[in-house]
Amino acid sequence: MKRLLLAIAVIFAVACSKTTSNQTNEVAIIPQPLSLSKHNNAFVVLPSTTIVCDVEEFAPIVKYSQEYMKVGVATKVPKNNYISISLDKLLAEEEYHLAVSNDSVQIVAGGYGGAFNGVQTLFQLLPSEVYTKQMRLPAVVKGCNVKDRPKFAYRGFLLDVARTFMTKENVLRYIDYIAYHKINKLHWHLTDNQGWRIEIKSHPNLAKVGGFRGGDSPINAALGKWDEKYGGYYTQEEISEVVEYAKVRNIEIIPEIDLPGHSGALAAIYPEVLCKKADGTPRNTGIVVCATKESNYLLLEEILAEVCALFPSKHFHIGGDEVNMSQWKSCPDCSAWLKKNGYTDGHKLEDMFIGRIQTILAKYGKTPSVWNEAAFGGGLSKEAWVHGWKSPKVCKQVMAEGYPTIFMPQQFFYFDMRQSEHENGAIWGGCFDIRKVYSFDFAKEGFTPEEVAQVKGFEAAAWSEVFLSQGGDKSIDFIEYQTFPRLCALAELAWGKNGSGEWQEFHNRLYKSHYDRMADMGLNFRITPPNVKYENGLLSIEKIDNSAVYYRMEGSDKRLSYRGAIRTSQPGRYLFWAEYRGAKSPEVAHSSQYKTIKPKVTLTSSIPDQPKHGYHRVADYYMSMRTSRTYKEGDWFLFEFEEPVECRSIEFVTGSHAVPSRLITKGYLEVSHDGKTFHHVAELNYGRAKLLNPKPIKAARIVATSDDVPGSQLRICSPIIYPKW
Repeated sequence: MKRLLLAIAVIFAVACSKTTSNQTNEVAIIPQPLSLSKHNNAFVVLPSTTIVCDVEEFAPIVKYSQEYMKVGVATKVPKNNYISISLDKLLAEEEYHLAVSNDSVQIVAGGYGGAFNGVQTLFQLLPSEVYTKQMRLPAVVKGCNVKDRPKFAYRGFLLDVARTFMTKENVLRYIDYIAYHKINKLHWHLTDNQGWRIEIKSHPNLAKVGGFRGGDSPINAALGKWDEKYGGYYTQEEISEVVEYAKVRNIEIIPEIDLPGHSGALAAIYPEVLCKKADGTPRNTGIVVCATKESNYLLLEEILAEVCALFPSKHFHIGGDEVNMSQWKSCPDCSAWLKKNGYTDGHKLEDMFIGRIQTILAKYGKTPSVWNEAAFGGGLSKEAWVHGWKSPKVCKQVMAEGYPTIFMPQQFFYFDMRQSEHENGAIWGGCFDIRKVYSFDFAKEGFTPEEVAQVKGFEAAAWSEVFLSQGGDKSIDFIEYQTFPRLCALAELAWGKNGSGEWQEFHNRLYKSHYDRMADMGLNFRITPPNVKYENGLLSIEKIDNSAVYYRMEGSDKRLSYRGAIRTSQPGRYLFWAEYRGAKSPEVAHSSQYKTIKPKVTLTSSIPDQPKHGYHRVADYYMSMRTSRTYKEGDWFLFEFEEPVECRSIEFVTGSHAVPSRLITKGYLEVSHDGKTFHHVAELNYGRAKLLNPKPIKAARIVATSDDVPGSQLRICSPIIYPKW
């Protein structure tokens, strides 16, 4: 009778389970387990199902699992209808075995990490709505046996909250997102030039004042929100809450206080940390801590001692990247130190500084982590972790120095970079999507097995310079879009890439099963856009997955469903995108959509240019030119065309193309159709103004209506002009 009832329950559960166009009965796990065998048995989670666990250490995991599956807890193993989590010390810490039968699901783990990993695999065997914490019961656990462990002990994600502040609640959300993918390290970038995000009780103004920029803050407005005071910080109580939340989810948080460069926020509160000027007078602006002031080390020890007490991790990231040596070389005290010790290279000062900070951290039981620039001086402990970000070649050099290396070359793992040429995002580190992330291969990059053995693991980074400008207070949506599903590929790499290693096999698992999971997680993830084809006057798209495809006509917001090939002589006017349960792809179009024209043009300004990056380059349509000073109210830039330009759109850009910096924050665009009389046509938005279907333009002028923030350097770009159809 029990078997009959169970069979009925299975049939009922399958019928009641939420279904979508993507869901299948396949067992599709991300990251792919080391060993997975499927079978026809299945376990059904019922309202009467219980979790059994007698390992006290695993109690937080039991409570965590209950939140998602809404089942009870038993102290003894029943005859059937249970999920057990047990310990086997013969397994490695993060290793687990999972077995599904008609009567039970059994997870056996080598430690806390293994038990948590096993639970995450269990979630992926359930209907995707488990991630909503409102899964309907009964629910089927797909039949399989799994033996699994990660290849790399370090599977990390860097979250930059210094450039764009993220609330505590959103940080907790992100911890959940990465935990679902078996990421076990959160590298928390808490300070930079733009903000100080952690409360220091012995120096409260660091966060209370340095946690904000703009308005009456001594930190200038940057990267958006120039008209208001903006920011925030985490109290020590909030930090402890985040650390504990992450610990339950098998995530170790490694804090970063970026030194000695990237210290603009620290210097804004305590300008005395800066070097002296060449004449010996105090410097009042800068981003590099003076390496020879003994008072700096006393201040930094007070700060670091408090931070060390908040984070249980043995590792503490102290930066060491992109240090502006010119501030040290112009400092009388730093120059004297170099001369006294027989050095001319400013990097010797950084070696000394890192050594001093390393000694401070050792007093509090911490080992430093650094960026790759700080690894070549010889003074860094070989226990230190080095984060190799510049390139695979630099990672190889770090390994040659004998350091455990966290592998995160920007060309593969900086997820703030745009994912295709016509999407938003940073551009300085390249342009790549999930397929390139997944394609990373040590052998193809020239690494030997011995070198790979020195790799501690992988890390992706979400630097946040571009995030604020992509959604304001809703910039979290853009962070998610940039991160997922690229992080799925990173998770697969760091786990060991145990599948076939073929892109198509991974992508099938992704869109057939994991799209639904990410949707139920609440993620604003990116889906792969369709391919656009144009042959014999017919415009068509090739679908990549099971998502729905829509299109619109250029200049219109009207949403149309794609039903089949479109006959047209102007294929570039159609913009297509894919959608799946709220997630979207970027818009894509025929190549003619992106064709630009480059009419003869000159650029003059009330601001002198820099000779190496002069205004003459406008004629060659260089991406940007540079001014020799900041701008003031009334400053202008005049573009004059040899002949009136006819176009369907034209855009004028100040600042960097991708990062909202070095731009005119307040200003307007005026145009002239005869080269003499000008008409105001648009206010600048993030330093830009775009005109659609304008009358022929003979000249255009950008005018600043406010002063720039002190110390900035302005960039001005060549116009972007799209021809008429």
